[in-house]
Amino acid sequence: MPDFPVEPRSLTDAAELLKAMAHPVRLCLVTGLVRNGGCIVREMQHCLGVPQATISQHLARLKAAGIVSASRAGNQVRYEVISALARQVAEAVLAVAGECVKS
Repeated sequence: MPDFPVEPRSLTDAAELLKAMAHPVRLCLVTGLVRNGGCIVREMQHCLGVPQATISQHLARLKAAGIVSASRAGNQVRYEVISALARQVAEAVLAVAGECVKS
């Protein structure tokens, strides 16, 4: 008989984190922030080619989920990933994306 060592209730936090990251723009933001060690919105906008308002909305969702934090430096806000689990997910996505590019 198969063994399922974890009960679904114990995965609630992980499921919520994955739901928060489960949008292509948010996933791209998290992986980019992990790869770059943090970034300001203007840099993200330049790299992604997505309107600033769209990026801000997605960052707000990530911040509300406890995935990223924001720190103000003058008139700029720098974001970085603070969730260890989100960082692990992003690193796994980057590894898979790298394998897809190599294929």
